Amino acid sequence: MNNVLATIFVFLLLCANGAAQYANWTNTALVLDNGIVQRVIQLPGVEGNFLTTSYKPVNGAFKYFRPSNTDFQFEVNGVVYSGKSNWQLKHIKSIQDSLQGDGAAVVLRSSDSKIELTVKFLLYPDLPVIRKSLIVKNLQSKEVSLESADIEKFNVTEYESHTFSWIYCDYGRRKSIGPYEGNSQDALVIVHNMDWEAGIVLGNEASGLLKRTAVFWDGAEITCGLTHKNGRFPFRKWIKPGESFETPQVFTMVYNNQRDPEEILSTAVPDFVRKHMGIRLSVLQNKPTFVYNTWHPFEYNINEKLIMELAKAAAAAGMKEFVIDDGWQDNYGDWGIDYQKFPHGLKPIFDYIKSLGMKPGLWLCVASASTKSKVYNQHPEWFGRDKYGNFSNIQNGDSTDIVRSACLSTGWKDYIKDKLLKLTLDYGLEYLKLDFAVVSSPYVFDISKTGCYSTDHPGHKDQRESMYANYERMWLLFDELHVAKSNLFIDCTFETTGALQMIDYAMLKHAEGNWLSNFQGDMGEKSDLRIRNMAWWRSPAIPATALVIGNSQMQDKGWEMHIKSIAGALPMMLGDPRKLSPEELIKYKGYADWLHRMEKTYGIMNFRQDLPGFGEPTEGRWDGFQRINTETKTGGIIAVFRQGATETRRIITVKYLNPAETYVVRFMDGKLLATLSGEQLKTSGFELNLPDLYSGELLEIRKK
Repeated sequence: MNNVLATIFVFLLLCANGAAQYANWTNTALVLDNGIVQRVIQLPGVEGNFLTTSYKPVNGAFKYFRPSNTDFQFEVNGVVYSGKSNWQLKHIKSIQDSLQGDGAAVVLRSSDSKIELTVKFLLYPDLPVIRKSLIVKNLQSKEVSLESADIEKFNVTEYESHTFSWIYCDYGRRKSIGPYEGNSQDALVIVHNMDWEAGIVLGNEASGLLKRTAVFWDGAEITCGLTHKNGRFPFRKWIKPGESFETPQVFTMVYNNQRDPEEILSTAVPDFVRKHMGIRLSVLQNKPTFVYNTWHPFEYNINEKLIMELAKAAAAAGMKEFVIDDGWQDNYGDWGIDYQKFPHGLKPIFDYIKSLGMKPGLWLCVASASTKSKVYNQHPEWFGRDKYGNFSNIQNGDSTDIVRSACLSTGWKDYIKDKLLKLTLDYGLEYLKLDFAVVSSPYVFDISKTGCYSTDHPGHKDQRESMYANYERMWLLFDELHVAKSNLFIDCTFETTGALQMIDYAMLKHAEGNWLSNFQGDMGEKSDLRIRNMAWWRSPAIPATALVIGNSQMQDKGWEMHIKSIAGALPMMLGDPRKLSPEELIKYKGYADWLHRMEKTYGIMNFRQDLPGFGEPTEGRWDGFQRINTETKTGGIIAVFRQGATETRRIITVKYLNPAETYVVRFMDGKLLATLSGEQLKTSGFELNLPDLYSGELLEIRKK
């Protein structure tokens, strides 16, 4: 369909009976259009196909897709159903969500009368986003298995698409050439054509190990959805007669007139995630600004006297949150207090932490129990089994270990919920660090030691279904905790999500943060580089404040650079604050109060963008980031680092400010560095001098 015919076609549909804010339809076609992006879908008629015939930005050309796209594909009991199958159109209805989403749901019936399928589309104001999910209803009299679900399936144009497109994988950061099959790290993939200055963003909201995005993998096509049945961690869902299953959502963005995908990665992607995805950070009014955690160097060796001393010193250093890590409990599972270490219990300690002006937090593992625990011995039916029928430990894969993995598809979920609620409500906790493997371990490479093989657990029928079921039950647990305490910050570690240093959109909709790493030892500028590299790697596709990066210690020689580096993620420190001098504690408090003021003034914890002209933090170069409030455009912070680079001076430019407004740039001590308009900051910038080979600066930028 050429552009003229498409315009006429859309006009005719606007006059049709079926309409929503961003969706209009007749009996033969559906048009999705929010003024930014437009998608035309051929509805089943004589041929019975459900096909995307056009998907493009409203303005300008877009050549990626063929005139006929498969749209979706999945298998039920081994039978393949796709947009090219024979469907009967039942009806179309307008749909909305609570986050300004508006669109349509198309209800189809398969020609074999075994499946009813609902295809849901949502668009959002002022963004090139189309969000999609599938609802599969079983019309048969027996239970069926759903597998290999491609929620989006596009057929790309000719002209050797696999050679002219860059594939930006790993949160949109790692550039490669196809064919490409994504993995658990691919919450976001971008396919970009430098010649056409156009591309497509693929956001996968499936949980953990079960997300799959593939580009030119099985041919000239792009797919996004759940893992296939022949994959490393296959998705499966059993659907009972008359029941339905809704897939996770995926979102796509098509764009043109952009030389580099960095622009959409720093604008449309984080804007959608922040405003419309429904992530927990967006509803958390008071975000952490400087967290202390006890894990290193103390690990399990904590007690009442030590915690009291650490709390006093951490408060003097300006810490805003104080989290007690592993070692406070009598065992994994029962989660009683170890009264030999804490003879007065935890309540007086948390009261003391709050009296010092800090928010208290606590570590637990969400699905593990000791074989000596009461809960394990009283409820063995709650625990996972391996493929041989033995009780399993998916955290380290050793069935002889004294720890067992619980299955959240059992009564364990409500049991651990009650434990967490009691601790949270009785002690006034505002931060929970929830740890250890639930579905798979980052440290075990035998894929058979994944999920639960039990056949009598009520929440799953087999091991493959257990993986999806356990993720969903964990998310439900988090949601129920938030209902009880809306301001609770849940730090869901990468061990819990199931892969090394993994974070994704599924987690963000149910938990606020993710402990991504444990960088051990005082490695100076090497540690700082790794912190900045990890924050750059996952942002801006993932909100920076969700990135909890350990284990920089407060007493390290280069602690000031630790703070400057971690300011680009969730500021958190470990270590022993008792070792700091009074002068150092005062200086620490200066950093803490400055970061807290930047959050209160600009809301920086909602934002992070790439600093123009600076790429991935790398040895021998300069790097940096900006955390500018792109909604108010009143200002924010800039961080710039010299990581062993030859140059001592660089020109710094800043994007996303109001071109006509005047801004001042100041050092942390208030000293003026530059006064420029938003347009000047974007085009000419200001010069910064960093004379030391390994050094950095935090700057405030404020509307005058």
